[in-house]
Amino acid sequence: MSSPFMHRCLDLARLGAGYVAPNPMVGAVLVHEGKMIGEGWHERWGEAHAEVNCVRSVLPENQHLIPYSTLYCSLEPCFHFGKTPPCVDLILEKKIPHVVIANVDPNPRVAGQSVEKLRAAGVQVETGVMAAEGAWLNRSFFHWINQKRPYVILKWAQSADGFLGHLGVRTAISGPAVQRLVHRWRHESDAILVGTKTAVTDNPKLDARLHGGNNPLRIVFDLEKKISAEYNILDDSIPTWVFGPQRDGIFERTEFFPSVGPLQLTDVLQRLYLTNRATLLVEGGAYILKQFIESGLWNEIRQIESAHTLGGGVPAPALPTGLVLKEQFQLGSDRIRIFTGISGQV
Repeated sequence: MSSPFMHRCLDLARLGAGYVAPNPMVGAVLVHEGKMIGEGWHERWGEAHAEVNCVRSVLPENQHLIPYSTLYCSLEPCFHFGKTPPCVDLILEKKIPHVVIANVDPNPRVAGQSVEKLRAAGVQVETGVMAAEGAWLNRSFFHWINQKRPYVILKWAQSADGFLGHLGVRTAISGPAVQRLVHRWRHESDAILVGTKTAVTDNPKLDARLHGGNNPLRIVFDLEKKISAEYNILDDSIPTWVFGPQRDGIFERTEFFPSVGPLQLTDVLQRLYLTNRATLLVEGGAYILKQFIESGLWNEIRQIESAHTLGGGVPAPALPTGLVLKEQFQLGSDRIRIFTGISGQV
């Protein structure tokens, strides 16, 4: 079932991407006789939720319409006290008679309790309106709650003939528009991970400078101390995890995790989960991407394919079988495809 007002909720919710994690993105719209009189979204973690911002946005001359209006929410209003009071109580306080919800919140502290409380108070509640779209929007949050590990996105750029780049040489694959898109993806992720070869070959900063907003936690594997101190990943400019031996020097934002044996990807994911990081973006290189694919520890693949060829180099990972193409679009001469599979179902 589609709804223009729920469409608006989802559009508003997306504005919180990169700012609210590990909380979900949520939008809300208040409608009176087919006209929107208020709207809002969860703007930052720890601050007012969508429903609160929606009610606050109603003009003084329209306040008297609130008890005769319908509230559309992309996610079930919260039931518990956290950084803010429960939104379900605000709905009852404002005497809103009708609430339409896309998704019931899978968080055990909510999990349908708000729906039950509203209905018990005589509020008409509808659920499941544009539920698939809502679940896709908050797929990282749903997975983090249900599976108790981060939602893992594998991303790579490859040439038209299937190569990631020339061996040992930093190779530009995609155009400037895609580079800005990738920095937006970084901003929307809680953490970003690369292997030793990528850190040494590309010397990436792994920040979101071309988009702005928040930088993700940087993670790099360096079990044999192959990354020199002058490389960007060790500049201590933003929070960074290095899985490898401790380095000399004073680090305020960089943590080292020496390994006494072979590094397990599950150890990294568990540490991210325990520190409330819901989304991990894996940017390479080929060996690390292959490890995630072969272990089944992935949820989504974002493949960027250039129209240009390289004629040789490091082969791009083979796409797993049974993928579902969720999105596809063109930016300049680059094609972006977003896949999920059995491991990536919301």
